[in-house]
Amino acid sequence: MTDAPEREDVRPDPRTPAPRTPVHPDPAAGPARRTAGLRAALAAAAPTRPSGWVALCALPVAIALWLAALPGVRLSRMGDLGLLQALPPLWYAAPVLLTVGFVAVLRAPVVRRRWAGAYVLALILVIHATPSLLYPTLRYAWAWKHVAIIDTMLRHGGAVPGAGKLDVYNQWPGFFEFHALVLRATGLDSVLGYASWYPVITNVLLLGPLLLLYRSFTTDRRLIWGGIWLYYATAWVGQDYFSPQALAYLLHLTVIALVVNRLAARRRLAGAAGAGPVSAVSAAGPVGATGPAGARALGSVLDASSRAGWRAAPFALVLVLIAAIVSSHQLTPVMLAASLLLLALGRRNRRVVLPVLAAVVGLTVLWDATVARPFVSANLTGLISALGSPDHNAVAGLARLGEAPFGQILASWADRGLTAAVLLLALAGALRHRWVRRVGLLPLLAAPVLVLLANAYDGEMLFRAYLFALPAAAFLAAALLWGHRAATRADDALPPGTPPRPVSGPGGPLRTGVCAVLLLGLLTGTLFGYYSKEAMNYFTPQEVAAVRYVAGTPAGSRIISLTANEPGGELNYDTHDRLVLGDSAGEDLRHLAADPGDALRGALSTPNAAGGPTYLILTRAQVLDCELTGLLPASAVQGLAAAAAAEPTLRRVYANQDAVVYQYTDSDAGGGPAAPAGGSTP
Repeated sequence: MTDAPEREDVRPDPRTPAPRTPVHPDPAAGPARRTAGLRAALAAAAPTRPSGWVALCALPVAIALWLAALPGVRLSRMGDLGLLQALPPLWYAAPVLLTVGFVAVLRAPVVRRRWAGAYVLALILVIHATPSLLYPTLRYAWAWKHVAIIDTMLRHGGAVPGAGKLDVYNQWPGFFEFHALVLRATGLDSVLGYASWYPVITNVLLLGPLLLLYRSFTTDRRLIWGGIWLYYATAWVGQDYFSPQALAYLLHLTVIALVVNRLAARRRLAGAAGAGPVSAVSAAGPVGATGPAGARALGSVLDASSRAGWRAAPFALVLVLIAAIVSSHQLTPVMLAASLLLLALGRRNRRVVLPVLAAVVGLTVLWDATVARPFVSANLTGLISALGSPDHNAVAGLARLGEAPFGQILASWADRGLTAAVLLLALAGALRHRWVRRVGLLPLLAAPVLVLLANAYDGEMLFRAYLFALPAAAFLAAALLWGHRAATRADDALPPGTPPRPVSGPGGPLRTGVCAVLLLGLLTGTLFGYYSKEAMNYFTPQEVAAVRYVAGTPAGSRIISLTANEPGGELNYDTHDRLVLGDSAGEDLRHLAADPGDALRGALSTPNAAGGPTYLILTRAQVLDCELTGLLPASAVQGLAAAAAAEPTLRRVYANQDAVVYQYTDSDAGGGPAAPAGGSTP
């Protein structure tokens, strides 16, 4: 749909004669005219259809219900379905009302951008701000890990010596150096002040590149905002926490949006030049728009006026974004290169795409050959061997559910079902509407699949591929739900330069109801994926206090833990050695499950090369990590806790209701000086 039929022009018709001003106006007529004008404005703004009233009322009611429900949340109720079990029924009414209200917004003859944007922002708040408001501490162990790395880099003024396994972050420091710069500029002591709100910040910032990308495909507000809603309603992967991936993904989507927008701009110029002066400015759509409902096809014939590729300033911005991506994350440059490579298969796209692709490949190779050379050299064999195992890479992300509780099995199947549903909707949209196959959406949808087949990425590639394909998949699904088949079929046969006609419409009551039910189903799957592991992602203040006690032990200490699921277990990683029992593989892990006491004694008796004392920390979240992921049976976890309590060489130095810390006191094994008793926290 073009901007022209949706523009809400309240200016007077120039054909209407201007009213004559009386020579001697009545003083009492001024207030009367103002009152009449106000009444007329209110009457014009009032909804004229039931769906309009739904769109007007659902948003404030949903926000009110959400805020009213938060005080009733009891985090202690979290179990194998995570936060879903702790949220009261009143909370669930909020996303339902938001979905119904948003569908009503799209049902209106004129889609109002402000209302659609307000509903999207409200959805972001309800999903992503809920944990930030409820939890007194930062959620997710990996976010704590990144906080610890930034703090350590700040102490060293850059790269951290003796980082061990965490040296990989010295080789991709972009994200960490950026936030260290933020701390220096603002005077904040730690990123903990805003890291808890990083999911909200990231998702709000994603609105910018999503709007730019979708507006490069069409001017139809219904498709643009429908695609954006579908993106946020199906983004269940949860890679928006405080991490290099979240920043790199935002920058990746920005680069893609800039490239596609540049392609669309060049085709608009080509369409205007090819159609002649009559169609250069059309009342039915933007300059030179071709294709259905403002779809800006990338296959138009170029003329001499649009042969130039990039202007200097936009291309410099793209180079800066690419450099930030390459220095921050290993996977994202590969995803970006794959997307650009498929976009460059179109001959008419190459003048725009190839310079950006060359920059991505060149900067990535340069970085990997210099700064990241130690990691690349150590893992080159594994990277090459993964290329020959596409089947293993594709299924490596599927969890082994044999020992997981029922709630986690249910959530895992909900994740898979949601992923399959979104991809099927996207493929159906591509098959139903020919114009979406000409605007660069299919390369963006297919590129992550190529990377998925090339590497397993520690079992996460399947879900990362879904995340990178989601922007294209969401728009294709929106085209299926709100696009008109008859309009696109007729417009496909029109010659270039023909003014576009609407490709979407509000639809009838049946279609609206089906869309609402489908959106609610997709959103339900997202809530399962995003909230089902919150029992282990949430850390109590008592756990944070115990981990900080361990981090304050003497330099050269060795810290033993059951799993790495701790709030800041990497604090002072440059001066402490760390041993995670659950990271064992093969026979060692089976031995830990069969005889946890013997496995613990073996780990304790291993000499500490640094010569410092050895500590053992067990926390609530570690136990839940084993339980929810099926890493170890409950009997093994209980056996390990009992063995630690009964072990004569272990002295309890710190304890509270959610954590306990022991010090190994066998002097023959390098136990080191005894730590002061830590007591307990309330």
